[in-house]
Amino acid sequence: MGALDGIRVLVTRAAGQSSALTGALRAEGAESIEIPTIAIVPPRDGYAGLDHAIAHLKHFEWVAFTSANAVKSFCERCLYAGVHGAASGVKFAAVGTATGRALRDAGMVVSVEPERFVAEALVEAMGRVVEPGTTVLVPQSELAREVLVVGLQGFGADVTAVAAYGNEIPSETLPKLREVMSSQVLLPQIVTFTSSSSASNTKLLLDAAGVEMPTGVVLASIGPVTTQKMREIGWEPTVEARESTIAGLVAVLVGFYREKRG
Repeated sequence: MGALDGIRVLVTRAAGQSSALTGALRAEGAESIEIPTIAIVPPRDGYAGLDHAIAHLKHFEWVAFTSANAVKSFCERCLYAGVHGAASGVKFAAVGTATGRALRDAGMVVSVEPERFVAEALVEAMGRVVEPGTTVLVPQSELAREVLVVGLQGFGADVTAVAAYGNEIPSETLPKLREVMSSQVLLPQIVTFTSSSSASNTKLLLDAAGVEMPTGVVLASIGPVTTQKMREIGWEPTVEARESTIAGLVAVLVGFYREKRG
């Protein structure tokens, strides 16, 4: 019997990115309900900024990423432009294991990867290797926090930030979320949030559906940035992963229910 046996868990990750979390939850006996609150889309103004940066990639000393989605978009645009990032001579920095894995899977060598998987830790780690005038490219979400850019500029780095992707709410999500949150049979006991956007989008969807977050549901946050957004919304996380990874999120839920049942 798994630690989450019989527990219904709402997974709000983007479609195509939920399988790892869903699989890990089911391995612990949970019933996973996938309702994506995020769709990864091209930047609103297109890829001109990213494409220009890639065309001049050899002008940069570092490329720094705070998400695997940014890595995916960067690599796709490199392929489109016929640019080989791994052979460009630049160094790569990743905010955490998922982002670092995405880079390595694309053939890149990751030179900086902090132990804490937040932008603040990446700033601190890169502060040891950059100096005034160091050129850094930061492909990121349109909604990215400015922590990395401002932090590197504080060290005197010459930072170019470009939009690599955007996110929107999938059109089919609203009726599915209304159905689940209004049903005693389908109502989840846990709602997981793996990004600040998944939290804010879920709130927007619930408001549009005229439904509130059920009292007593376990709200699970993948890390401090997501927790901050949840608190801004008015949701206090029940649990927060110690390590901002899918494995860390599942582990904290397993520990919570073992303690609760024990």
